[in-house]
This record gives sequence, C-alpha cells and structure tokens, in this order.
Amino acid sequence: MFKKIGFRLIFVVGLTALIIIGVYSYFNIRSQTNMLLAEVERHANQLSEAVKNGTRYDMLYNQRDRIHQIISTMGQGANIKDIRILNKEGEVIYSPHTEDIGKMLDKNAESCYACHAANKPLESISIKERTRIYRIHPDSARIIGIINPIYNEESCWKADCHAHPKNAKILGVLDVTMSLEEVDKEIVKSEIQEMLFALISILSIGIIISIFVKRWVDKPVQELVKGTNKVAIGELNYTIKQTGNDELGVLAKSFNNMTKKLNEMRLQLFQSEKLASIGQLAAGVAHEINNPLTGVLTYSSFLLKRTKDNPEFQEDLNVIVRETKRSREIVKSLLDFSRQSTPKKNPADLNEIVNKAESVVLNQLRINNCELVKDLSPSIPNITVDANQIQQVFINFLVNAVDAIGPKGGKITIKTSEIELSPRGITQIKSAVCPNGHNLIDENHRIDGLPSIKLKAKYGENIGFIHIDPIYGKNNNHYGIPLQKNKTIYLSCPECDVTLIDKTAKCEKCGSEIYQINIPGQGTLLGCTKMNCNWQKWDYIDKGGKKRFIEISISDTGCGIAPENVNKIFDPFFSTKGQKGTGLGLSVNWGIIDNHNGSIAVISKLGEGTMFKVRLPIDENINRV
Repeated sequence: MFKKIGFRLIFVVGLTALIIIGVYSYFNIRSQTNMLLAEVERHANQLSEAVKNGTRYDMLYNQRDRIHQIISTMGQGANIKDIRILNKEGEVIYSPHTEDIGKMLDKNAESCYACHAANKPLESISIKERTRIYRIHPDSARIIGIINPIYNEESCWKADCHAHPKNAKILGVLDVTMSLEEVDKEIVKSEIQEMLFALISILSIGIIISIFVKRWVDKPVQELVKGTNKVAIGELNYTIKQTGNDELGVLAKSFNNMTKKLNEMRLQLFQSEKLASIGQLAAGVAHEINNPLTGVLTYSSFLLKRTKDNPEFQEDLNVIVRETKRSREIVKSLLDFSRQSTPKKNPADLNEIVNKAESVVLNQLRINNCELVKDLSPSIPNITVDANQIQQVFINFLVNAVDAIGPKGGKITIKTSEIELSPRGITQIKSAVCPNGHNLIDENHRIDGLPSIKLKAKYGENIGFIHIDPIYGKNNNHYGIPLQKNKTIYLSCPECDVTLIDKTAKCEKCGSEIYQINIPGQGTLLGCTKMNCNWQKWDYIDKGGKKRFIEISISDTGCGIAPENVNKIFDPFFSTKGQKGTGLGLSVNWGIIDNHNGSIAVISKLGEGTMFKVRLPIDENINRV
C-alpha cells in the first residue's frame, strides 16, 4: 500500500493533521486548565478577603465567639476544605474544626517557606506566591490553599484590648483551602472532549482527503498506468479519458497525443514498408502480370465477338473482359506510383494539357452523365512542366470527380487562371538543419500532409518536442509539452541539443526571444519563441517579392469528403471507394506536383462537393503564349 502515491499523500496529510491538531489540543487543554485554576484561585482569594473583612471588627474587640461562628459558617461552603487563622508563631487559633485549634504548624514546610524564609515573615508577597496546590494522600483529590497575611494596623496596636507592639508588621495569616475535585473532573472532561474532537477531526480530514485524493490523484494515475501498460503491449489505439484541466489532465491529453502520433508513425512505417516492397516488385509486375493480362484481354475480346449469338457466353466473357481491364488499371496505378522519378520539364501550354486529359476520360464522363465545364484563361503563359505527368494529374482528378458524383450525374468544372501571391503562407520549407548540420525535417510527423520541422523544447521543468508548420508564415504548430499562452520557450536541436535561440535579435512583433533555423542554400528562417506569436522572417524568400502562379481548380458536385478524412486523402493506399480504388491516385498527384514545386489544396463539404486547387509556379524566363 505504501508504494501507492495516493496512500502516501493520505498518510502524510493525516500525519501532519495529527501533529497540528495534537499540538493545538495540548496547548488548548493546558490553557483551559490554567484558566480554571486561575478562576478557583481568584475565588479563594476573594473568599479570604471576605473572611478577613468580615472578622476585622470582631478581632478589634476580641469577640472570639463571633469570629469562630463566622469562620465555621463560611467553612461549610461548597468545595471549601478549611478556613484557619494562625498567629505569627504558626499556632491555629481559629478553625471550623475545633480539634485543630491550638495545633502548631511547621514553618519550615514547603507550603510555609515562602512566607518564613530565614525565619523572617515577608511583609508583602504576590497572590501567586501565597497559593499552593497539594494532595493530602497520593490518591486523594488535589487541594488549593491560599494564605492572606493579617497586618498590624494602627487600630490594632492602639486598641485597649490588644497588646500588639507597634513595630510588629504581621499579626498572623488567614489560610483558606478548597478542594479541586470538581475542577479536576472538569479538566478530565475537557481533556476527553478535546481528544474526541482531535480524533474526529483527524478521521474526518483523512476521509475527506482520501476521497479527493482518490478522485483527483489516484484514479487519474491509475488510468495513466493502465494506458502505459496498454501501450507497452502494443495497443496504441488506447486513449485515456480526460481527467480535468489540472496537470494530470494535461498529462493524460499529452499521453493521448503521444499514442496517436505513435499509431500514425506505426502506420506510416507500415506504409513505407509496403511502398518499398511495391517499388521492388513494380518492374517484375510489369512483365509478369501485364503480358498475361494482355493475352487474356485479347482472347476474351476475340471470343466476345465470335459469340454474339450466345448470350450466356457473352455475359461470362464480359465479366472476364471487365475484371481483366480493372486488374490492368491496378497494375498501371502501381507502376505510376513507383515511377515518381524526376520530371522531364519542357515549356508547355497548360490549357492544351487539360484538353488532352479531357479526351482520355471523355467516354467515362458520358457514361456517368457528367457535364464538364471548362473555364480556361487564354492569357495564361506557358510553364515548364513534364506534360505527361501533369496530364496524369488531371486525369486522376477527373476520374475521382466522376466516382464522387456517381451514376446520377453532375457537373465538373475546370478553371485556369494566373495569380500573384506573397510567398508567406504558400512557401514550403523542404529542408532545415541546426548549426551543426543535423536534419530537422521530420517525415513521420506531418502537418496538413507535409513533413514538419522538429525542435526540442524546454518550458520550466517540462521537456519535449514541438513541430513547426513547414509552410512559411503559418502557425499551425504542434506542441508536445504543456505550455502557457504568451510564454516563451527554449528551443534546441533534437540531435545535439545545440541552442537555436538567437541572442542578438528580438521578435519585431512582441520583443521576445527568437529562434533561427538554417535553410540550406536559402538563408535562415527566424521565428518568435512565444507560443501565440506567429511572427516569422525569411529574407531569402521575402526579397524575391510576390510570385506568379497558374492556378487550376477542379471542382465537382459529388458526395464530398468527410472532415476527418481530408488530411488523409493524399496518404498512399487511403481510399474511400472500397475495392473500387487502390488509394494511390491522389498520392501520385501529390508527388508529381511536389516535384514541380507546386502545391495542392482541397476544399470539401460533405454532401455538396469538393474542389482541388493546384498551383504551379511560372518560369519568368518563358514568354507568354
């Protein structure tokens, strides 16, 4: 049990409460005891003064019977043990107990020593010094006694009935003793009540703490332990329920993000292994499968013509022809994907490429009742591209649009135009290194489908990684550690831990520290280290000014793409067509456009349609058509 953090917290808090309440109870009981004793002491002193004042007149006239009657009457009060008057020699001259009259007390006893030190009675002593607490027997109740000196006043040594000399200071003492039995019972009662209060308080604190510790600490920690064990055995889809907005809640959220990224990385690794296998098999597939498929397709087509009068054979042969063609298209997609080599670029008319792509899919458009609307700008310039690869991109987009529209028919629109854009928000950072030359591009962690820039981050006691958006000027960063808004973080290289902070400059927007990342052959990228500040500066790109692009938009009125799938459609083998698709068409398109230094953006609304925007840079050295 002591190994559990929840039990340790409860134990420490309970022990702390025990010490604090114990100390408080001790001093509280002590304070109450002193107050009770002080009250009894005050009462005894008042009683002593009352007896002394009540017998003063009778003493002056030596009326012993009246004095004895007063003392006897007052001595019968509750808790009053004895009232005695002693002369200066220590002889009892008045007492409610007649057997004590005439007895001599030992002036050297501890209870008398304070008043008779060195055989000389003190003329004035405090009430504290005149008070004593003692027991007659070890097992008897305690008794408090207080003595009150009887001073020799002028009326005493001038009285006719007395023979006290003028130089005598003290004539005797009045001794009042009271039982503390009731007081002791109250003290014991208070101690028991205080102990019960302390015990109940400690138990209550322990129970309350245990409830909240179990809810706020133990349960979230157990969930984290369970999640860690699940991940350890390979169950990367396991997610921890959100436990709140405290540190453990942030940790649970980070854990879920971590498992999500691990799962994505595992899938990417799996896909990479599949791609590697496909690349190795592609050449063999071309010869080993395409040739037999061509033979099957040729003979089945021949037999189809010869069996026009046999509907049963016609139906079977149509299935063979259809499935053979589908197999050939799958092999072709695999070969296209594996042959994403460096494009052979030449000046080309993009509108002409669009028209050629239309002619390839024209029959498919007619069969599916799809209307193709072309809005091609005649003024766009020629661009340097691999015409065959760009044509393949348009064919893939058109085929996907036809599939999205379905057999009910719809409209596909292709539009070309020339645009001019600032490099911010569109320029991809494809390479980045630290001062020691270590690569900072993370192919496994992608942002909007692009490899991100991985940096080591430190904020307070938290150490982890953040991934910078690879599009210059965007701020869609992924943070792997908990951060606070408007707070700066320390950034370094994940490989060698060399700092990426530039101490010589500050953010031009908020004045915070900035980081710098080397872009090989393209200068340095600067950015703000404050979480919410999106300031970036890349002089190499900014000096080039605005860039000219040809934008081609392909929109359809099809079924649209679900929001959760938008970021996955360019992943290899991801398809929403089931067995009808290989999931390679858009991945091939992405690779081709990326090799042409272009970009692809997608805008889709489920149930309404999809638009793809392709932007290709214009070579300024080529004249307009």
